Amino acid sequence: MLCLQGAWAQAYDRLVYPLSVGVDSRYEYDWAVLRMALDKSRPQFGPYALHQATTSMSPARITQELLMPTGHINVLVRATAPELERQFLPVRIPVDRGLLGYRVFLVRRDDLPRFAAVHTLDDLRKLRAGLGKDWIDVPVLRAAGLPTEEGSAYEGLFSMLEAGRFDYFSRGTDEALREYDERRASHPKLAIEPTLLLHYPLPRYFFLRRDAEGKRLAARIEAGLESMVRDGSLNTLFQRYKGATIAAANLKQRRVLTIPNPTLSPHTPLARSELWFDPFNGK
Repeated sequence: MLCLQGAWAQAYDRLVYPLSVGVDSRYEYDWAVLRMALDKSRPQFGPYALHQATTSMSPARITQELLMPTGHINVLVRATAPELERQFLPVRIPVDRGLLGYRVFLVRRDDLPRFAAVHTLDDLRKLRAGLGKDWIDVPVLRAAGLPTEEGSAYEGLFSMLEAGRFDYFSRGTDEALREYDERRASHPKLAIEPTLLLHYPLPRYFFLRRDAEGKRLAARIEAGLESMVRDGSLNTLFQRYKGATIAAANLKQRRVLTIPNPTLSPHTPLARSELWFDPFNGK
């Protein structure tokens, strides 16, 4: 998508974001947020061009492309991790208002009674989680004593769960419901677990290269996001994309199990309550 009004008269910022491999609707909201942040920052930073890479990339390839000065992308969005914050410039405003840290489980339908009997973290420690290889959630869950199995490919995790390689696939609230709807025909043994909500702080940030262009783009995106927070448009967009799914997940009726996230940087804006979604008051 191009926004180039007046571009012939002045330089403009050019941003290219990744194209993921396979059926993956996880990022539609993120790029809508990015587009609005760029629009909001136009008076200060001028026109821009925003489009998606033409070649699909694995998560590892996406990271490598952003590391290279001549890589095919110059912005990505991802759950933060110490290595990411060392390699790239994070824009420390949670894109999804922290929703990713409220975890709902995809499970085998026949196992629903086992999960209904889980009331404490000790109960959950008797079951095995599934996550992608090297996902930031892996050390978070393991630090809390929750056994975790890693899968090498995102799409393969659904088959691993169905085959009994692990007991639950821990997903962000909106991820779980959307992924279930997209795959219920191809994975008929799976179900959304309706009684539990695992929570830990896990912000998703936009990341840019640590070069002159990256610093300018990070400043621009941050300015746009701060404007969206102030005028309420970030929450409006959040509710437009996430509201129906959040309501369908019945978060208020679930038993909450909370664990810390020891991987977070001390610079994480946990004290800024306006940046974080609270599912129990809906704001």
